[in-house]
Amino acid sequence: MADENQEATNTGTIEATRGARKTRTGEVISSGMNKTIIVRTVTRVPHAKFGKIVKQMKKFYAHDEENKAKAGDTVRIMETRPLSKLKRWRLVEVVQK
Repeated sequence: MADENQEATNTGTIEATRGARKTRTGEVISSGMNKTIIVRTVTRVPHAKFGKIVKQMKKFYAHDEENKAKAGDTVRIMETRPLSKLKRWRLVEVVQK
C-alpha cells in the first residue's frame, strides 16, 4: 500500500517538472508519405543588423497517424519524442482545410 502511494507521488512530481511542449502552426506543403506530413512555418523577426522585419521559413516533419492533412491545409503541430530520423513533431489538429 505504501509503495502505491509513493509511486503516485513520484509520477506527479515528474509531470510537474516537465515543461510545456512547443506548438507551431503552419501550412502543409507535402503529404505524399504515409503517416508523415511536411509543415512549413513562417516566423517574422527583425533583421539582426538592419531591423527590417523579415520572414523565416522552416520545415518540420510531423507524424499524421490517420493521414488527415492534405497539401495546402493549415495545421497545428506539437513537439514529441523522436519518431524517426527527421520526425520530432506530431499533428494536433487541422485548423483550416
